[in-house]
Amino acid sequence: MSFLQPLLLAGLPLVALPILIHLINQRRYQTTRWAAMMFLLAANRMSRGYARLRQWLILLFRMLAIAGLIVAVSRPLASGWLGLAAGGRADTTIILLDRSPSMQQQGAGTAASKLETGRQQLVHSLQTLGSSRWVLIESAGNAARELDAPDDLLELPCAGPSSAEADVPAMLQTARDYIRANRTGRTEVWICSDLRENDWHADSGRWQTLRDSFLELPQGVRFHLLAYPQTAPGNVAVRVTDVRRRQTGQNAELLVSLRLSREGDAEDQATIPVQFDIEQARSETTVQMTGPQFRLQDYRIVVESQRKRGWGRVSIPADANPADNECYFVFDESPSRKTILVADEPQAVWPLELAAAVSPDAAWENATEVVPIDRLKTVPWEQVSLVLWQSALPQGAAAQLIQAFVGRGGQVMFLPPRAPGSGELFGVRWQAWVESGAGIPVETWRGDQDLLAHTLSGDALPVGELQIRRYCQLSGEFTTLAALRGGQPLLARVTTDQGGAYFWTTTLAAADSSLATSGVVFYVAVQRALAAGTAVLGNTRDLLAGRPPAGITEAWVPLAGGQALSTDYPYHQGVYAAGDRWLAVHRAEAEDQAPVLTDPRVAGLFQGLDFARVDDRAGSVKSLIQEIWRLFLAAMIVAMMIEAGLCLPKLRRTEGAAV
Repeated sequence: MSFLQPLLLAGLPLVALPILIHLINQRRYQTTRWAAMMFLLAANRMSRGYARLRQWLILLFRMLAIAGLIVAVSRPLASGWLGLAAGGRADTTIILLDRSPSMQQQGAGTAASKLETGRQQLVHSLQTLGSSRWVLIESAGNAARELDAPDDLLELPCAGPSSAEADVPAMLQTARDYIRANRTGRTEVWICSDLRENDWHADSGRWQTLRDSFLELPQGVRFHLLAYPQTAPGNVAVRVTDVRRRQTGQNAELLVSLRLSREGDAEDQATIPVQFDIEQARSETTVQMTGPQFRLQDYRIVVESQRKRGWGRVSIPADANPADNECYFVFDESPSRKTILVADEPQAVWPLELAAAVSPDAAWENATEVVPIDRLKTVPWEQVSLVLWQSALPQGAAAQLIQAFVGRGGQVMFLPPRAPGSGELFGVRWQAWVESGAGIPVETWRGDQDLLAHTLSGDALPVGELQIRRYCQLSGEFTTLAALRGGQPLLARVTTDQGGAYFWTTTLAAADSSLATSGVVFYVAVQRALAAGTAVLGNTRDLLAGRPPAGITEAWVPLAGGQALSTDYPYHQGVYAAGDRWLAVHRAEAEDQAPVLTDPRVAGLFQGLDFARVDDRAGSVKSLIQEIWRLFLAAMIVAMMIEAGLCLPKLRRTEGAAV
C-alpha cells in the first residue's frame, strides 16, 4: 500500500495511547488487603477470565480506531500500483510518451487506442498524485516540454499519434539531461509504451550507460512503466515495397509491389481487398492471404503517358490498428543509376564493374565509371548513386567528399586493400589480414532487413554457402550484418544520419573468397545499395517518418495525408511537396510486426533502479490509482461501535422478577 501523505504516518505511535492511559489509571489506586473481601474475590475468580478478555478487546478496538484515523488522513492508494507514491509528492514528474504507430492499436470491442487510453490514465493518475512540475518528452520530437497541468496531454497535438517509431533510450537520455540541467528535486519518470523491441533497443549498449548515469544522480529518481504489451492477432499491415514507372509505347504504366503482414501465427486463409488510389483515380484487387505474409509483385496500373510524376496510396480495410492500413508512394521517371569505382588494382575493377553494370530490369540504365582518387573533385556527385571503394580509406579532401555524398543519401561500399594502412573513416579502420587455408564459414547474417534481406519471394540469400579464405579485421563502432565463425564481421554497416556506409572485410579475388564465383550475394547487395542511392536522386523521395532529409529547406505542403501541424509533417505519413520535390513519408518497417519485449528483459533494463510496472489494456476505464481512505474511516467507525458495545454493563435480572 502507498500513501499520498506518508509523513502523517509518523503519528502511528499514537495507537499506543489507550495502553498508556490504562497503565496510568492502574497507578491511581493502591491495593490494600482486607480479610473480609477474600471470600468475594474467591467467588469472582470463575468469571475473571471473561472480564479480562473483554477488557483486552476494548483496548484493542480503541487502538484500531486511532490507527484507522491516522491511516485515513495519510490518504492511502490502491489498485495495482504498490509503492507508487512512497516518499510523498514529487518535485518533478517527467512523462515519456510513446507515439509510435503500434500505439494506435485499438482494444477489442472499443475504438480507444493504446495511446489514447494511456494518456487518459496518466492524466488521472498524475492529477491524483500531484507534483510541482510536469515535463513531457514525446517520442517524435524527443525534446523536454514543460506542461501547465497533466490534462495538457489530452489537448496538445504533440501528444497525439505519429508515424515515427520511438527511441526509448534516447528519450531517457533527454530526461536525464533535463534532470541534470534543472537540478530537480525528487523526480518521477513515467513511461507509457507498448514495449515493442524496435522502440526499446534492448540490446543497445546505451542502457548500461543510462542506468549508471541515473544511479549517480544525487536526487531520488523513481521509474513507473505503464505498459500495453497486448498484440492484435490477425491485424494486417500493408507496405509498398517498390514502384516503377514504365513507358509502353503510347501508354505508360506503374508496376507496384507491396507486402501484407499479418500479426500472429495464423495460417488460415484471409480474403483482403486492396485499393489503389493514383491521384484520386481508384482501382481495386482482391488477394488471398495465407500465413503471416503475402507479396504482390509488379501489379500493373495504367497511367497517362504524359504523367511523368505523381503520387498514390495503397489501403486495406480497417482492422485493429488503423495506422498500418495505408501506405503512400511517389513515382517519377527513373534516373540513371551511376556507380563510381575506386580501386588500386586493375584486376579488382572488372568484377566490381560487372556487379554494378548489369541491371536487374531492362528499363533501368546502369552506368559505371572508374575514377582515380585525385580526380574525385571532378565527379558530378549529384548524379551518383553508389561508390565501390577498394583502396586505402580516403583521407583529407577525398574523405570529405565521401562523407558529404553519404550525408545527402548516397551509398558507399568499402572493400579492404592489400595494404590496410592507418586511415580511419566513419569511426572505423582496417586492421591486419587473417588467413585460413581451410576456409572460414559464414556463421550468422541478418536476413530480415538491409542488404542481405530475403528476396521478394521470401527465399534467403545463399550467404551461408560463401567460402571465406582471407579477411581483413575491422575495428570501430558498427553493426554486423554478416559474421564469420568466431564473431568477426564479413559485412558491417556504420550508423549514419543519411545514406549508407558498408564495409566488406574480404575481396572478390578467388584467393580471398567465393564472392565472385558465387556472385549472387554480392550482386544482390550491390544492386540494393544502388537502388537505395538512386532513390534520393531526382524529384521524388521516399522518407521514413521522423527522419527529415538533409538539404531540403523548402516548406512542406501536404498533397495527401498529413493531418498534422506544419511543423510535424515529417512525423506523419503522407505525400508532401517541398519546392520541386515530392516526398512520400512512411512509417518504419519494423512497426508492422515488431515483437514485444518479455517481462524479464524489461526488468533487466531497469535493474538496480527504483522501478515499478503495471500492465493495462487499450480501452480500459479502470483507474490505475484509487484513494481508499473512506474504507479506513469506515473501519474506524466500526471499531468505535464495537468498543462502545463492549463497554456497556452486563444486564442483570432484578430479584423478584416474574419468571
